[in-house]
Amino acid sequence: MADLSLDFQFKSPINKVWDALTNSEILAKWVMENNFKPIVGYKCQFRNEAIGLVVESEVLVVDEPTTLSYTWVGGPIDTIVTWTLKQEGETTHLHLAHTGFEEENRAAFNGAKYGWTSMVDELNKLVGEM
Repeated sequence: MADLSLDFQFKSPINKVWDALTNSEILAKWVMENNFKPIVGYKCQFRNEAIGLVVESEVLVVDEPTTLSYTWVGGPIDTIVTWTLKQEGETTHLHLAHTGFEEENRAAFNGAKYGWTSMVDELNKLVGEM
């Protein structure tokens, strides 16, 4: 198994970053269209119609405003996404652990690394506008 681990910083309060991770309308602006709800056990989808991608998810952990975890199953991957937040002064630290990639599927791992990095760039812009 291969695990993706990425860290990001935002000059915004933790509650704004949390809202951007858990509000379906905001998620649609930086991840994909979705019907996400931050409720443990809730099953939802993230959809990118342009490329025909549907990601099935089930919410595993909601510990506002520090931890959010859900399954991420779509295309060739069956993985888990976990966001961990911590505020220090005026900076919110956001850690992404995307776990469960098969070693032989490096393309999916590298695609996820590239995808999350570019999506979090968009998240950073959105949080700054909130």
